[in-house]
Amino acid sequence: MDITAAVAIEAGGPLEIRTVQLAELLPGEVRVRLVGTGVCHADVIARDQVYPVPLPAVLGHEGAGVVEEVGPGVTRLRVGDHVTAGFNHCGRCARCAAGLPSYCEEFGARNFGGVRPDGTSPVSLDGAPITGWFFGQSTFATHANIDERLLVAVPAELPLHLLGPLGCGVMTGAGAVLNTLDPQPASSFAVFGAGAVGISGLLAAVVAGCTTIIAVDVVPSRLDKALELGATHVVNAADQDAEQMIREITGGKGVEYALDAAGVSAVFTQMANSLAVRGHGVLVGAPAPGDAAKLDVGALLTASSPRLSLVLEGDAAPQEFIPCLVRLYQAGRFPLDELVTTYPFDDINTAITDAERGVALKPVVTF
Repeated sequence: MDITAAVAIEAGGPLEIRTVQLAELLPGEVRVRLVGTGVCHADVIARDQVYPVPLPAVLGHEGAGVVEEVGPGVTRLRVGDHVTAGFNHCGRCARCAAGLPSYCEEFGARNFGGVRPDGTSPVSLDGAPITGWFFGQSTFATHANIDERLLVAVPAELPLHLLGPLGCGVMTGAGAVLNTLDPQPASSFAVFGAGAVGISGLLAAVVAGCTTIIAVDVVPSRLDKALELGATHVVNAADQDAEQMIREITGGKGVEYALDAAGVSAVFTQMANSLAVRGHGVLVGAPAPGDAAKLDVGALLTASSPRLSLVLEGDAAPQEFIPCLVRLYQAGRFPLDELVTTYPFDDINTAITDAERGVALKPVVTF
């Protein structure tokens, strides 16, 4: 069938709204009519070929929509179900079996390879197959064929366009805090980078009961939003020394927990140096391959011996964690509407630019 998609044609170029062809469903696949899909940093670095996803490509991996058709062998979902989509994984390897799908042995190929494991793509442009299985979704389009395993049913009464980002950006930040850091009540926490991922981590720290919550960024509007959503302190790293300010705020101790959502090597160093004795810091940002962080390991060892973790997709299993986030949203404890700015699908390039400039925390294009 013919559908409309935003296609990345060349590295760094604008996405082009094109008519593409969507193939028939394979066994286990579900056709989803998209209602909204988030714009994520991973889409941008794929477009720009920082991660060399084959072009032309239909990107997008924070989709939410309505099941329009189910393929052979689909048993869990029905036509009319409202769904969001998580990241792709094989579901069979030892890591998947251990409940760690974000560390799937086939994670790279299944999320960035652009095609199904059998080498086919569900999407064609002008009769030729293109990348149409980005993160197993390719949701910068009106419709997508998605493996049933990746889809999570959500309550039909909730605004679908708000729920798409749960599949990656929000899950990454909140999961890193709740699943990996697991902060204790009344503890201290700092987030470096107050974009959508960082603010999601901040909201999770509020849920966990942290009482000193510090947001570090260089965009004043993001720091203002952080204060609105639960930060007790903010640091503008454009003109303040983040490490020094954090030490001052915490009485010289440093923070017990920290999240680096910036994806900049120098920021990772700042985070490590801002931790209290045996503090725990997590990196979820995505630096470019080859980007090295400078750490004085000897000084860290003797001064604080922190724990440093590198985490993918919030250490989360989407089928379990997305419903958790939905329940928090329903209870008024995770205000997704404060993160999301909506754009018509035709304005997807504006949405991407606004995300890169820090104008919008989490752009969501709607259909």
